[in-house]
Amino acid sequence: EWTLVRQALTQQASLDQVSVFSPVVAENLAASALVAVILAMIGMLAYIWVRFGSFRFSFCTVLALVFNMIVCLGALAYSGMLSHTGLGAALHMSDFRIDLNVVAGLLTVLGYGLNDTVVILDRVRENRGKATYATRNVVNSSINQSFGRTVLTGGNSVATALILYELGGSGLKPFGYVYFVGVLVST
Repeated sequence: EWTLVRQALTQQASLDQVSVFSPVVAENLAASALVAVILAMIGMLAYIWVRFGSFRFSFCTVLALVFNMIVCLGALAYSGMLSHTGLGAALHMSDFRIDLNVVAGLLTVLGYGLNDTVVILDRVRENRGKATYATRNVVNSSINQSFGRTVLTGGNSVATALILYELGGSGLKPFGYVYFVGVLVST
């Protein structure tokens, strides 16, 4: 048994894995993912509408999350073009593809953006009081009151994303890239 343990500890670890899907399976997975995203957006829309009593708040929150995802996916597409330039080489960019790490980064950005928005909407709800709608001054005051928290949280998240991008290795580089772009856009 000691020999087996010694061999296992001295053996070079290999994390290389190739997964190949047929086009039919990939198309089915893409359709399932699209349905899951649409259902999640509808669920968020309903939750925020019920929680804060305003369809306008819920619609704007979901619209902002869609915008964040579009920007992140655009940045991924842009990374392919930028990776072949001198600037891309200086930034250690590569042609990032959508894989599990990128999906995890996109979901993290969704959670980050949703959490930040809910914090601000909660402040708006508190400042609105018993009024039927939030005035421009109430919204402005609420954003100003939560601005310090947003800057501190965003700064910590950006620092974390940069560390993951630079020091995380090839496995975490796409996650760090998506997370960095998403936090900048969300904040």
